[in-house]
Amino acid sequence: MIRPDLSLPIPEHIEAAHFIGIGGSGMSGLARMFLDRGIRVSGSDRADSPALRDLAARGATVHVGHDAAHLGDADTVVHTGAIWPENPEFVTAKQRGLAVIHRSQALHWLIGGRRLVAVAGAHGKTTSTGMIVTALRGLGEDPTFVNGGVIAEYGVSSATGSDDVVVIEADESDGTFLLYDTSVALITNVDPDHLDHYGSFDAFDAAFARFADGAREAVVISADDAGAQRVRARLSHRRVVTFGQDAAADVRVGDLRTEGPVSFTLTAGGTSVPVRLQVPGAHNAINAAGAVAVLLTLGHDLAAAADAVTGFAGTARRFELHDVRRGVSVYDDYAHHPTEVAAALAAARTVVGEGRIIALHQPHTYSRTQAMYREFAEVLESHADHTVVLDVYGAREDPVPGVTGALVSEAFADPDRVHFVPDWQEAADYTAAVARPGDYVITLGCGNVNLIIPQVLDALARTDENAVV
Repeated sequence: MIRPDLSLPIPEHIEAAHFIGIGGSGMSGLARMFLDRGIRVSGSDRADSPALRDLAARGATVHVGHDAAHLGDADTVVHTGAIWPENPEFVTAKQRGLAVIHRSQALHWLIGGRRLVAVAGAHGKTTSTGMIVTALRGLGEDPTFVNGGVIAEYGVSSATGSDDVVVIEADESDGTFLLYDTSVALITNVDPDHLDHYGSFDAFDAAFARFADGAREAVVISADDAGAQRVRARLSHRRVVTFGQDAAADVRVGDLRTEGPVSFTLTAGGTSVPVRLQVPGAHNAINAAGAVAVLLTLGHDLAAAADAVTGFAGTARRFELHDVRRGVSVYDDYAHHPTEVAAALAAARTVVGEGRIIALHQPHTYSRTQAMYREFAEVLESHADHTVVLDVYGAREDPVPGVTGALVSEAFADPDRVHFVPDWQEAADYTAAVARPGDYVITLGCGNVNLIIPQVLDALARTDENAVV
């Protein structure tokens, strides 16, 4: 992993940019926006993907695999923190004296001096950002946006708009959310994570407080989340707007009904309006309240804002239905923290009916698995009927001896409700054998667990209904 050096200067003019790791949702979105600016774009990733093919169709030069020769005539190199310091393109760019900047710096350069809505928090960022963008477009605006996932209505994670408003998902994992000149800051929650970067819970809270107090216009923050309230107590900002189910929230969720698509009322300034979303789960009612609170700070009316949010149909890898085989629905969700896993499975429970929930969980990073395997086991055992655990997706980290997916499975109180299967084909076959018509299979994790879905679907098609275990 490369820690971003935000002290490095950002070029005033960029003519040709090379993206290392261009296939990721965030990086591919940035690359599209660079193309929109008329900048020559090249990039590389370790595997081919639809994102690479889309960028190539738009005029970018893309490569599978990393090689110094791929830099071409680039004057600027954009990278993520997930690449290794030994990456040949990164090393050669440094040796040549090219401008080498983190993706957050590239985004800062794109934003310029426009009015920025930055969404931060341990969970719910991508959905909240998608809700704000969808609502703004529904209200007749044309914002620029950069999201961490593809917004279903538009089929992209980013786009260049004609208006002055920019909406982004701001990354707190490495502190880069402090780089931006934010107008409206939305904090969905502050659930301690990324302590490998911050070192302590207090430092994590302090970074969120600095992010919020730096907002020029307003801070929108959860009234329900304990971590968010710790941060709120630190703030000196003149305009703080709260949202949630708490009775004192400025934008309050009431009359919550979670069966099927979630419905509720939103109350602000003494006025209440009904809301019915297209997406399930109590957590999405809270996300919608935060999005509406942001829209109010931007000058929109409560009723119009609430109605516009209902246009949101979801984002990729957030409770996303891939297909139904043999009566079994196969979903994917990006959840990779115990709180997120609980929310995703609770949402599934509201719509699965008489069916069961089978979680296919891929632990993400060795450090998080080592620190939270008990919490993952507790949440999975409480919310899923059966769990299949894959091995750890290490991402940027080196393996840690003794830290595997078995830590999660062995922490279950009832060993009959969990199965640790490191081999993907065996895991797909086992999942298909367990599943029966009416069940939901849900892949969980922010690594590459979604890539097992074709194997699961194929195994379901091959497995006779009578083979259920």
